[in-house]
Amino acid sequence: MEQKYHGKKQPKKTDPREDRLKAALKANMAKRKAQARARAAGGPADGPDNNDKGQD
Repeated sequence: MEQKYHGKKQPKKTDPREDRLKAALKANMAKRKAQARARAAGGPADGPDNNDKGQD
C-alpha cells in the first residue's frame, strides 16, 4: 500500500554528499564572517604591506 503524507513533507533520506557540502558551506561562511570582522576591526590585511618601502 502507498503511504500518504497529509500536508507534511515525506521523510528525507540523508545523502552523504549533501551533508558534506552543507558542512563545507557552513565552514566557508564562518571563515568569511571571521575575515570580515577582522577587516572591520582593523586587523591584519590579507595582502602585502604597502608602506612605500624602496621607493625614492
